[in-house]
Amino acid sequence: MAMSDWAGSWQLDPQRSEVTFRSPTMWGLSKVKGTFTEVDGTGRVTAPGAVDGRLRIHAASVRTGIRKRDEHLRSADFFDVAEHPTIDVVVHADGATRTNTVELHAGMTIRGIERPVDLQVDIEELPDGALRVVARAEFDRSEFGVNGNLIGMMGDITKVEAAAVFVKQP
Repeated sequence: MAMSDWAGSWQLDPQRSEVTFRSPTMWGLSKVKGTFTEVDGTGRVTAPGAVDGRLRIHAASVRTGIRKRDEHLRSADFFDVAEHPTIDVVVHADGATRTNTVELHAGMTIRGIERPVDLQVDIEELPDGALRVVARAEFDRSEFGVNGNLIGMMGDITKVEAAAVFVKQP
């Protein structure tokens, strides 16, 4: 698929997409790993290589494998899903070329606090014409008001990976 073939509207396929995170805990001795199970998004590619998109992560869908911890992550100590049900990522790039890696400038909003994030994104063309877009970010969760740090047990740096599959719309 050539870059010109990417022009148009794209829809996230939630069945083939995943958003995961890792945060240090126990003073860095172990990591909490989790997944957000509900995510949706759209993208648009326009000539010459402008990319705009949105990824919406439903914060209440957080899963770590421990029910009590998941409930705590949904509370006001962390994501405060009652007041802030989504984590939003809005991306923009100008002059993207047909390569397997694109730099995207994103605004990420967690708990109503938006911060800029630059992402290196790997793109893979799938046999069915869909695009698999993998973005990785590392950020200080306290900058977004995600605290909940019990006696200093949790580190502030969180690593997030979004592996999203987008299908071109007619």
